[in-house]
Amino acid sequence: MTVNQIVQNAGTSKGGFYHHFSSKDELLYVIHDTFITYALKHANQANQKCIAPRKKLEIIIKDFIKVFDVYQPHISVFYQESVYLKSEYEQNIRIKREQFKEIIMNVVQEGQQTGDFRKEIDVDLTSMAILGMVNWTYKWYKRSGHKTIEEIGKHFNDLILHAIVKT
Repeated sequence: MTVNQIVQNAGTSKGGFYHHFSSKDELLYVIHDTFITYALKHANQANQKCIAPRKKLEIIIKDFIKVFDVYQPHISVFYQESVYLKSEYEQNIRIKREQFKEIIMNVVQEGQQTGDFRKEIDVDLTSMAILGMVNWTYKWYKRSGHKTIEEIGKHFNDLILHAIVKT
């Protein structure tokens, strides 16, 4: 999508666009930063508020799923257009994504250390599986679908926690 198409669809002018953004890359960065900041904020809150790793992970996943409802248009645009991002913006995006991944990895590792999560699961693979499973939601989730975002969150938590919780 070009800047001309963006301003035409937004009903604004190029001047209005460039008043707020220096480029389309900056717009894409701001779009991503909006939803990743939301996810990080909620993950950090869960991390600080909860003691039990299982509860932390459950809340992080629940809030992470909500991102795909709250910021659905942002996420769709970002993923469709992000292949064109300049490296400076890619780098900034990667930093926050790594922070979020680290939170998940730390909770999984903490759960293993407390004996709540199975010791034999690989922390990196498990964390990437969680991220991949939840991130893919943007491709198929629709508010008008047969499941609410809360129901999807409960289902994902059920799948993930049954896979990693020590029985």
